[in-house]
Amino acid sequence: MTTYIALLRGINVGGHNKIKMVELRDALTLSGLTNVKTYIQSGNVIFQSEQPEDSLQKQIEDKIWSDFHIRTSVVLRNAEEWQVLMEGLPFSEQKIADAAATAQGQCLHVAMLAKELNPAVTEQFLRYTNEQECGAVKGRDIYLLFNNSIRNAKLANQLNKLEVPATVRNWKTICKIGEIVQS
Repeated sequence: MTTYIALLRGINVGGHNKIKMVELRDALTLSGLTNVKTYIQSGNVIFQSEQPEDSLQKQIEDKIWSDFHIRTSVVLRNAEEWQVLMEGLPFSEQKIADAAATAQGQCLHVAMLAKELNPAVTEQFLRYTNEQECGAVKGRDIYLLFNNSIRNAKLANQLNKLEVPATVRNWKTICKIGEIVQS
């Protein structure tokens, strides 16, 4: 049995695409997933399954559509990939501390992608990095560090222009999900 993390894009944000997590847990359990847990209201689901990732992604997206009438992208990672994501932080502790000192809200985020970007798209995306907005692409993950706020960052706005679905979580959420996966 493989432990997976499903990250739903755009759930319960700004009063749109509302799904109660207890209802989501029940729906996904009825669809055959086991040990289904959720973390906070933004669509973070930890579960176990023997199915491959590509069929799980479609199954979850279809279940959300059929039960909640919401079309959303689902990005999946298994527990090993999550651990690699957490260990792969490309920014120094000092750089993170400096950003945290001036940031409005959380400064460190990760955008998880459904699949890897092609090199031309990666290059175009990284053109928006600067001293205030740092980014690093590692496989299907983009690490983001903001000295001000993610809300008005030009780099963050470029995520909507990528060729693949992406969903962003702050580092605090990443770490908490990691703890849940390990428990």
